[in-house]
Amino acid sequence: MFPSTSPETGRDPWADDAPDGPAGPAGGPAPGPAPDDDAGSRRQRGPRRFRKGGQPRRSEDDEGEPDEEPVEPVEVRRPLSLTVAGFAALLGVGLVLGAQTAGPGHRLPFAIIVFGVQLLFVLAWTMAMRPPALLLVALTSGVVAAAADVAAVQTDVAGLAPLGYVALGGFLVGVLGQLVRRVDRVRVTDSLGTTLLIVVGVVAFATLITLSRIPAGTQAITVCLVAAGVALTVARLTDAVLAWPRLAPQVPRGAAGVVVGAMVGTLTSALLGSYLVGFTPTSAAVIGLVTAATAVLADLAVGYAEAGRLMAGEPPTMWIARHMQGPLGGFALAAPAAYAMCVLFL
Repeated sequence: MFPSTSPETGRDPWADDAPDGPAGPAGGPAPGPAPDDDAGSRRQRGPRRFRKGGQPRRSEDDEGEPDEEPVEPVEVRRPLSLTVAGFAALLGVGLVLGAQTAGPGHRLPFAIIVFGVQLLFVLAWTMAMRPPALLLVALTSGVVAAAADVAAVQTDVAGLAPLGYVALGGFLVGVLGQLVRRVDRVRVTDSLGTTLLIVVGVVAFATLITLSRIPAGTQAITVCLVAAGVALTVARLTDAVLAWPRLAPQVPRGAAGVVVGAMVGTLTSALLGSYLVGFTPTSAAVIGLVTAATAVLADLAVGYAEAGRLMAGEPPTMWIARHMQGPLGGFALAAPAAYAMCVLFL
């Protein structure tokens, strides 16, 4: 018969390393001092971990979003801003002078000028945004531009309905043409927005021809396009001098240029309204404010879109197309705004 096993056999001889919890009978107090609140909270969180090198893990209070690396602002190139400002001024002068040649039964010269601007819009925007089936989208947009100009000149009643039908037909043709090609079918979803923007942009310029057929439409074109051209030009000139405060580090534009450009464009339209028949300084200032702000914001949105493409890793496109895109987009959006203000306000 073996001797009985001692009750101390198998027990840890170190009393300090005993497991937490009551050591006595059930319901009895645990031996030793009572743990404080800090010890209890530390026991709930578990043991404190250490990183490699002896650095302790961050506490829960210190844990948060990771520190973002500072983004270096894009340099504002003054010669480039001056060049874009000059292009915006020339574009506005050409459209305003072309509108003065329009008259009853004599709108072909203005339609030719508008068609030239539409071709510039198609080339700049297709080269800058580079949709799938680029050549197909460019050709379709050119045909849509010509059809919209013909519809604006030849329709019996001046209105936007024929232009809307042309825009819808051109958009469907552009999308179907990309669906037919197997290579472009994979990216057809990406090209929907690009095709829609280009087609609607070229049709928007045709609203100027329709507006010239409305009473007081030529004067409204003069007021609105002068306000838009002055706003775009002053905004770019201000960026060349003082691009502050920066709206985004990746966009080389300043808030001062946007605000000053819209204000100077509105002031210019008010001055024109005091000399043109059928306008007052107040009415001219109202429609000038809408078109000037629309043009400047469209130009700014183009800058944000370009910065987004570069941040996404897309290769930069043709230099001249990227910088023509902003003023052309500003005038394209200002044209239907001028039509709406003339029909609803005057």
